[in-house]
Amino acid sequence: MEKFLYLVLDVFSFLIPFAYSFERKHLHFIQYWKPYFLAILLVGLFFIAWDVYFTVEGVWGFNNRYLVGINIFYLPLEEWLFFLLIPYASNFIHYSLKYFFPKPKLTPQSSFYLSLSLFILSAVVAVLNFDKIYTLCSFGLFSILMLIQLKYGFAIFQRYILSFLIILIPFFIVNSWLTGAFTAEPIVFYNDDENLGIRVGTIPLEDFFYCFSMLYGSILLFEHLKKKRFEH
Repeated sequence: MEKFLYLVLDVFSFLIPFAYSFERKHLHFIQYWKPYFLAILLVGLFFIAWDVYFTVEGVWGFNNRYLVGINIFYLPLEEWLFFLLIPYASNFIHYSLKYFFPKPKLTPQSSFYLSLSLFILSAVVAVLNFDKIYTLCSFGLFSILMLIQLKYGFAIFQRYILSFLIILIPFFIVNSWLTGAFTAEPIVFYNDDENLGIRVGTIPLEDFFYCFSMLYGSILLFEHLKKKRFEH
């Protein structure tokens, strides 16, 4: 059973959102599958390339004790599935919350100042840690995303930043499992010379910024693709 642990985490995280995608009374999310999966795949390609490079460079690695043993371009099969299944499940939470609880959102002004604060904070951390590649890349990419948010003022940020606080709950559980909170050894291990060495539980702080960049990036692309598809 140990050999299937990462695979089980991937699939279990995906199953409930996937099942509810067919529900017709409310979201009926299946109607958006084509632009949704396309957005996830396109953004995922960038993060997979990042993942391959970091794996080769020893920034992080994977424990064969918990893997089925199929590797593609230095990454285990489970890691490839992670970039498809976890973004699907995570952002499905956002759209469910948006449907059932439409009112809670930040004001445009609050959204601007939050984006500005996050941009300054992440940019400073990135600049001060050029010698730590994971810190530099995770905070650096996040700061670029916040700069784009400041420039274009995407209204979806007003809702998504609140949804992300809820998404962090399953993210924390799954990532804690991957980083060794519930296993004898971590499934995914990190070279702490390349990060700040700050952990939230067993999760490197950088993972939270990495996660937001991946998920929000796919949301922005999905909204763009959905608008093009359903307006024509």
